[in-house]
Amino acid sequence: MPIADINGLSLHYRSEGDPHKPCIVLSNSLGTDLSMWDAQAEALAPHFHVLRYDTRGHGASASPPGPYSVQMLGQDVAGLLDHLRIGQAHFCGLSMGGVIGQWLAIHAPQRLHKLVLANTAAKIGTQQGWATRARSVRQEGLDAIADGAAGRWFSPEFIAARPATIAAMLDKLRRQDPQGYASCCDALAEADLRGAIQDIAAPTLIIAGTLDPVTTIADALLMQQAIFHAELATVDASHLSNIEAELAITGRLLDFLRAD
Repeated sequence: MPIADINGLSLHYRSEGDPHKPCIVLSNSLGTDLSMWDAQAEALAPHFHVLRYDTRGHGASASPPGPYSVQMLGQDVAGLLDHLRIGQAHFCGLSMGGVIGQWLAIHAPQRLHKLVLANTAAKIGTQQGWATRARSVRQEGLDAIADGAAGRWFSPEFIAARPATIAAMLDKLRRQDPQGYASCCDALAEADLRGAIQDIAAPTLIIAGTLDPVTTIADALLMQQAIFHAELATVDASHLSNIEAELAITGRLLDFLRAD
């Protein structure tokens, strides 16, 4: 299991495809791990060097004491690229991963080539909402929020059609580290990039789910209006659109990343 020592943090990552080809970094959402990108990684690997990692506090990465900040999460990515001697990469992040991508595009633009922001926003939720969730998870564990996660992540139709997928995702959520999860909630509580995303210069694709109750079409439109020449694509899916609309998302990624 590849582990990189980044900023005093043990960061779990997975590298697939030819390392001599352009790199694409895939960044997970809150409460998931790098396996959420399995389908996309398989499709992208023949064309790119695919680099996935578990955000700090998630999966097999370490969960140092919080609170965390989006700056910390972004610096972890830059440190991983340094560790692997990758100067510049494409970046695709979903939800929390998309916030990390925005931070990198603003504060470390030289590290990014193309940027994909999926089911995310320049400001996700409210500070109070995240603080309440973090407090609940610290006190009661992830069972406190796991039962409601499926309804935030997937549409009712997908939940009914794919019970095994839902069960596996919720099991992974319950097995995350509560303190790491809560510390990432702290980061999202403070993250507000609405006043800075107009500085993003990387070619950007924004993906929004028409059924997403967490990061809405309106959130995506605000990002598109602020980011120069950003493209907007919509899919008929809820929040974890890369799982619910796997083929559509994978096709969009390939088309965008392979275009000149």
